[in-house]
Amino acid sequence: MTNLVQFPGLGLEFNINRVAFTIGGLDVYWYGVLIATGFLLALVFAFHYAVDFGIDADRLVDVVLVGSVCAVICARAYYVIFSPVPYESFADMIGIRQGGLAIYGGVIGAAVFGGLACKWRKLSIPATFDLVAMGFLIGQSIGRWGNFVNQEAFGTNTSLPWGMYSQATANYLSSWQATLAQEGVIVDPGMPVHPTFLYESIWCAVGFFALWAYMKKRRFNGEIALMYAAWYGAGRFWIEGLRTDSLLLPGVNLRVSQLVALVSVVAAVVAIVVIRRKIGKRELMVDLPLSTTAEKKFQTARENWADKLDALGQSVSLEEMQRQLPASASHKEFAQAQKEQQSFDWDSLIRQKLEQAEMDAGMQESVRQENARFAQLPVDPEERAATNSSLTQGLDEK
Repeated sequence: MTNLVQFPGLGLEFNINRVAFTIGGLDVYWYGVLIATGFLLALVFAFHYAVDFGIDADRLVDVVLVGSVCAVICARAYYVIFSPVPYESFADMIGIRQGGLAIYGGVIGAAVFGGLACKWRKLSIPATFDLVAMGFLIGQSIGRWGNFVNQEAFGTNTSLPWGMYSQATANYLSSWQATLAQEGVIVDPGMPVHPTFLYESIWCAVGFFALWAYMKKRRFNGEIALMYAAWYGAGRFWIEGLRTDSLLLPGVNLRVSQLVALVSVVAAVVAIVVIRRKIGKRELMVDLPLSTTAEKKFQTARENWADKLDALGQSVSLEEMQRQLPASASHKEFAQAQKEQQSFDWDSLIRQKLEQAEMDAGMQESVRQENARFAQLPVDPEERAATNSSLTQGLDEK
């Protein structure tokens, strides 16, 4: 369970136990701990900034639950489908305690099933994807260190100062040396290798901070998600080319993740250019999310005044409390606006509507009575028309 990991060029070495701790005889691995840590930090970020993207955090919980569970299932399925090693049983296929999760499978699963959950919970899919994409970068940056602990997902030999060596890397390269040679990849098991986990971790961290800095300058919903696809795809394309454990398309020796990464980059860049040209210089406006708390207050107030509203033919709608802020507004402004929205006084608004409706009804009744009275007087028709016009004009002015 322990790996001695060396960085000869830097004069560093680490004894790393894959087991973080044991509970009731069950080993808890660092791989799972690191993935869980990345996931939790991504959640903290997402729920903190949800309002800035016009997303209700209460509804987001359901989307995260559906998306994360399906992401893990799809990440494992993706890995199993393209894995060169046959699985002997279904139990082996679903066993993820030893690793074996493909990030692109997880991203695809989260996008498909998370998008369906957005439709179910009535959240904007592009805006939600923007927020989740930044969470992905957090999770990927931290989760990649699980590969370091497991001594997996490394690259070919390198003479760079940060080249990594362990008995685990040597054993793997020895067992796959002949297969790699058939693919044109020559390796020496006794030499250091590229720590590609570190490359991807740094790439994702830089991408996160870059998108965080750009977040308030985004031009349209979905732009951050497209930038994530382009950024991560570009990094994954060259990093995947260094790895020795790439998943291949059967029969063609084409690296699956490189193909997916290339398609992602091209599609994302084209989409960004086309959409930006279409929207011009229009500033993105964000609708403040209507929280479940606010909706409950609205429903309660409407039920309390239902009889009077119906009697006077009046209605109230949630849209009457809807507010917009530019995407460039600070998080503090979004949080304050949401707080004001949640404390919206529906009873006061309904009372004002009813009072105005009663005043209007009273004025209309006065005009009706005056018209009836004048209709009974023996006056000239032209004079009567002028009087009626004067009364109607007075009502309109009021």
